Amino acid sequence: MPRLFYTLFLVLLLPYALLHLAWRSRRQPAYLAHLVERFGRYPAQTRGAGNAGLIWLHAVSVGETRAAEPLVAALLAAYPGRRILLTHTTPTGREASQQVFGERVLRAYLPYDFPPAVQAFLRHFRPSLGIVMETEIWPNLVAACRAGGVPLLLANARLSERSARRYARFPGLTRQALAGLAAIAAQTADDAARLRALGAPEVAVTGNLKFDATPPAAQIALGQALRARIGSRPVLLAASTREGEEALLFRALQRRPLAPALLLLVPRHPQRFDAVATLAAQHGLALQRRSEEAPLRPDTAVLLGDSMGEMFAYYAACDLAFVGGSLVDCGGQNLIEACAVGAPVLIGASTYNFAAAADAAVACGAARRVASADELLALAGTLLGDASARAAMAAAGREFAARHRGATAATLELICRAMR
Repeated sequence: MPRLFYTLFLVLLLPYALLHLAWRSRRQPAYLAHLVERFGRYPAQTRGAGNAGLIWLHAVSVGETRAAEPLVAALLAAYPGRRILLTHTTPTGREASQQVFGERVLRAYLPYDFPPAVQAFLRHFRPSLGIVMETEIWPNLVAACRAGGVPLLLANARLSERSARRYARFPGLTRQALAGLAAIAAQTADDAARLRALGAPEVAVTGNLKFDATPPAAQIALGQALRARIGSRPVLLAASTREGEEALLFRALQRRPLAPALLLLVPRHPQRFDAVATLAAQHGLALQRRSEEAPLRPDTAVLLGDSMGEMFAYYAACDLAFVGGSLVDCGGQNLIEACAVGAPVLIGASTYNFAAAADAAVACGAARRVASADELLALAGTLLGDASARAAMAAAGREFAARHRGATAATLELICRAMR
C-alpha cells in the first residue's frame, strides 16, 4: 500500500515534472534531449541482446559521476568482457560522463520511477547487476529489480540528518525500499547508523569513493598553464559556487577589495555562467572569462571559470580555495579534490552533504571554516600573505586525502559478492 500511494503521488506530479524540464530547457536546451528515455524508451542498438552481463551504475549528476570514476575503472578492469551502462538524471551528469569515460561505457537517462517505465528500462538493457550512487532510493525501481532478479546495490551511500528526517516521514515506504537492496556500502559509520535506523537490514562501511579519485596529470598541467597566464597575482578560487553565493562574494569584494589578488570563480552549474557575469558587472567588478583564453588585464577583479570538467585544473591554478555551497544553506560541495591537489581550503558553515569529510579536514588543519563572505575575504587576505601557513594546510590536505583512500576496493568486494 505505501508504494501504491507513492506511485499515485508521482502520477499527480508528472505535469509539474514536464513543466520543470521545459523551464530548465530555457537556459539549458539539453534538458529536452532524449526526453523519451525518461519514460523507458531507448534506441534499438542499445537493446539487451548485445549486453550480456551488463553492469549498470546510476550517477545522478556531475558530483556522483566524478565520484564513480574510480569504481567504473575498477569494474572495467575486473570484468573486461562486460559492458557498463551509466544512467543519469541531469544533462550535466551525462556530459560529465562523456568527458570522463568517452565511448568506454553506454549512457542513458534513468526513467522516472513509474512501474511501467522502470520495467521497460530493465527489459531493454537486461542488466545483471545495478549500482546506485549515494542517496538515490527509488521504491518502484528497487521493487522492479527485486522482482526481475537484478541485485541492486547502494554504493558510496551518504545520508545526512536532514535527509534521514525526510525519509523517516514515510517509514513503511522507506523500510520496504531499503530492504529490497542487495547491499549498502556507506561512506561513514554515522551514515550507516542512520540507514539502519530507517530499516536497512545490512550496511557495510566502505569509505568515500571521492578519496580514490586521482588528480589527472593533464588537468594539473592545464592548471599550471592557466596559472602562468594569470601571472604573479595571488589567486583565491571560489569553487562550485551555488546561486546566492556569488552575490555575497561580490558585495564583500566591494567592501574589502582583494587586489592585487584575483578571484577565480567557478559556478557549480554551467547554465548560470552568463548570469554570474552579469551580476559581476552590476557590482562594478571587472570580469574576464576563462573561455576567452586572453591575457589577464591588470584591472580584472574576477576571472570566471566558464568551463566544464576542469575543477582539478582550477585547484592546481590557485593559492587558496573556497569550496562553495557552504556560505548558503546547500550543504557544501566536495572539498576532497582540493585537498588531493594540495590547495588550502576554506569552507562556510553549511557542510551537511560532506559533514564527516569537512569536519575531518578542519580537525587535521587542511581546511578552515568561515561564517560569512566578509570573514572569508579577511581570512583569505591573511593566508594569501602567509606562504608558510598555506604550505602547512596543503601538506595536511594531501595527507588527509591519502589517509582515507581504499573505498573502491571495499566497494568492489561487495559488488563481486553480489555478482556471485
